[in-house]
Amino acid sequence: MESKARYLQIADDLRRRIKAGEFPVGARIPSRAELSKHYEVAPPVATRVLQILVAEGLVESRPGAGAFVLPPPERVQLSRAWYREVRGGSPFAGDMEAQGKVPSWRVHSRTDVASADVAQRLAIAEGGPVMRTVYVYTADGVPVQRAVSYEPYELTRGTPIALPEDGPHAGRGVRNRMAVIGVTVTHRREALHARGATVEEARDLGISPGAVVTVLRRTYVADDRPVETCDIVAPGDRVEFVYVLDVN
Repeated sequence: MESKARYLQIADDLRRRIKAGEFPVGARIPSRAELSKHYEVAPPVATRVLQILVAEGLVESRPGAGAFVLPPPERVQLSRAWYREVRGGSPFAGDMEAQGKVPSWRVHSRTDVASADVAQRLAIAEGGPVMRTVYVYTADGVPVQRAVSYEPYELTRGTPIALPEDGPHAGRGVRNRMAVIGVTVTHRREALHARGATVEEARDLGISPGAVVTVLRRTYVADDRPVETCDIVAPGDRVEFVYVLDVN
């Protein structure tokens, strides 16, 4: 069997044993040498197994002592529901307060040029001006979400809503802000996928580069015209997106 398949198989087995309680919270799991002997693999394979478990947040490595099982991470829920926007206020703050957590965020906006991907999502020319805004959200001081939003600058330039989080309409959300300049948002599109975290995302979310993150790709549309697009990134083991859908 190839070494890659083997270390994934061993990681699966250890993951199962941890979840079954064979190694309770705080327990030391077998060392690299012990894993090599038990599973009859070379030390580099055992090292890779431990790296996987550390990256997944199942264990922590303590230099000179070994690797120890961590408590299961507490998941926070982020709602995706139309009525949260209608009610106004910050949906994130409402979610966190409902879960007994203190919400906070930091934000930075600057003008930028649209990449090919952003241009396609906004239906503008590649290299066209956009307002780029980066948000990092925390709950009780722990990062739970990073969002990068883009708005066509030709649409908002010189208006009171040019800066999403500054001015008289700051923080009101895309739908309400666009209404200020006579643009009626009619719907939004969302798609979910998982991938490894980039270096920037890992830094802002307090995770390892390459750790699994959930990416929510959202675009607000006014009839057929996209007016904002955003990549919302959350740690896969720390956050779950909850959709509330009207059955009618």
